[in-house]
Amino acid sequence: MQWLRNALLVLLALGAAAPAAAQIDSAPKVHAQLIAEESAVAPGQTVTIALEQNIRPGWHTYWRNPGEAGEATEIAWTLPAGWHAGPIAWPYPKELPVGPLMDYGYEGRPWLLVDITAPKDAKPGTEVTLRAAVDWLVCKEICIPENTTLALPLSISATPTEPDPQLAAKFAAARDLLPVASPWPVHFKLGHALVLYVAAPKLGEAHPTDVHFFPFTEGPVKGIAPQRWQASPEGLSLRLEPGKQTRGLRALDGVLVLQTAGAPTQSLTISATPGPVPDFTTESGLTLPLAILFAFLGGVILNLMPCVLPILAMKALAIAGKAGRAHEASGESLAYGFGAVLSFAALGVAVVALRAGGQALGWGFQLQQPVTVAAFALLVFAVGLNLSGLFEVPGLGAGEALARRGGHAGAFFTGVLAVAVAAPCTAPFMAAALGFALTQTMVVALLVFIALGVGFAAPFVAISFSPALLRLLPKPGGWMSIFKQILAFPMYGTALWLAWVLSFQTASSGVIVLLGAALLVAFALWLVGMLQQSGRSAGGWLSWAVMVLAIVALAALLPMVSIGGASSARASAAAIPSQSYSAAKLEALRKEKRGVFVDATAAWCVTCLVNEKVALDAAGVRNAFADKHIAFLIADWTNRDPEVTQLLQAHARSGVPLYLYYAPGSTDAVVLPQILTPDTILAAIAR
Repeated sequence: MQWLRNALLVLLALGAAAPAAAQIDSAPKVHAQLIAEESAVAPGQTVTIALEQNIRPGWHTYWRNPGEAGEATEIAWTLPAGWHAGPIAWPYPKELPVGPLMDYGYEGRPWLLVDITAPKDAKPGTEVTLRAAVDWLVCKEICIPENTTLALPLSISATPTEPDPQLAAKFAAARDLLPVASPWPVHFKLGHALVLYVAAPKLGEAHPTDVHFFPFTEGPVKGIAPQRWQASPEGLSLRLEPGKQTRGLRALDGVLVLQTAGAPTQSLTISATPGPVPDFTTESGLTLPLAILFAFLGGVILNLMPCVLPILAMKALAIAGKAGRAHEASGESLAYGFGAVLSFAALGVAVVALRAGGQALGWGFQLQQPVTVAAFALLVFAVGLNLSGLFEVPGLGAGEALARRGGHAGAFFTGVLAVAVAAPCTAPFMAAALGFALTQTMVVALLVFIALGVGFAAPFVAISFSPALLRLLPKPGGWMSIFKQILAFPMYGTALWLAWVLSFQTASSGVIVLLGAALLVAFALWLVGMLQQSGRSAGGWLSWAVMVLAIVALAALLPMVSIGGASSARASAAAIPSQSYSAAKLEALRKEKRGVFVDATAAWCVTCLVNEKVALDAAGVRNAFADKHIAFLIADWTNRDPEVTQLLQAHARSGVPLYLYYAPGSTDAVVLPQILTPDTILAAIAR
């Protein structure tokens, strides 16, 4: 049976359905009833009947196209002779991601409307019974097929009955959720992407906050892939990822759902045909070669960010100890570069794969997870203890040996660490390149991320391969041990900053757990160092045993940082009065003809923090905001926020920072550079 096939797909996707099934009670998950809009119908006339599904919280049923798994609700009518039932009028659905699959359906209390027509010879004053056998599939961790038989008595009257006002309002609300035929022509273009274009200036001028297409049939569109849209004065474009059944595609039918701040959701039935489609330009017109160039340049500039400099200084220290041994220096620099490029490629694969799985992610996504932030803080803290000479990493070299060895393995992991600490930073050119990459296929996105890694590694590798540049490095000596210990303090500062970030993601208990874990790490590494210094033969294996025990203990502690929930949104470091961002608030302020400055930021974004202190907190900027009565909205992305993600995607950005200025009465925002200065902000306001 069809429903069984789809139910099995869902079970496989979720993986743990069997244990969940043991916890599911046997009571119905959906209670259904038939509701007539009017209690009587005249001969030859039509009455609308609603099938109401009262769905248990956390469960869902399915739309006419259930998506990649599931089964649509079916109604089999048993009517008196001469009576006729029309097709189901389906309200627009919502996305229901299930593991790697995307389904379309309903939660709550959907109404499926059906028109029932009485025969012309129906006798007034009599009563008939409408019967319906209804089947549906309802899903949560598991999918359960349910069915019922419903009956509805209906009177036949020669004169129309007065409708019940409350019932009429409910039917009117149900009809508001039904898609209407698009009054504008819709075309599509199939190539690397599937682009839908609605030639509707009014839609572009409405400034939609979200647009989504639901196809009537499974196959032409990959449902789990993100959909990107662009509004323009001429119309609306929607970029989709083609599905498995696009060969010979001659028409694309479905429902287009548009959300606009301060207005009801609008849904349109469309039937798109091949035709002219304007270029989809939310990637700022980038082509692949230009995106690769931008990624390379962004990677080079990323080396100048404050979060990366201490790591580069560590490796430069090691290379300086290779004076006169150019072959060793070049070999280690290549290992460092390989570690950096491989790390950027792994990040790219993770972001694209998770986005394809329905996650709204971007650059720096890993730092939106409290457990990751805590683990990263402990890693940086451990690096600081290593630089302070508390212990040495077996096999990788540290302490005084840093000047003499380090090895290819040490260089490789230094490259990995450099990329890890670079994640909170965004350099010029990076935003456009990554925004382009995250709209492309895995292969194209991977090329862009590799170019970013090559650019990041290029300066350091170039120094190692250039005898002239190598000669500029200071000669090895006793100063290296002191400088190495000095570098420990930026690492401790980074760990402290990450603890501050964690305070915005969890309750205070999360920070306490992190401090306790740091104490455990310090003790374990101190013990390792003591064993290493003792020189006992058991020191090697015993030190590793201590580390394994510490890791096991940390694995038990770190999940606790999520307990207590996230704190309130972070305020800007600038002294400008601010409000939390929402699409509705932005729209309301723009309707007041006020200037609005939107700061999309995060506590873990180093570039954002520097911009806030250097540019936004400047006296001239504060005065300009006050004089011109400019509203300052903080779009905080420290934790995942769908509204902030939509804001970033609407401007082809994969991460923060993003700075937007809406002049009073303007239709479009001015997008400011990622590196701000007071003059840049003042110029945007003046313009």
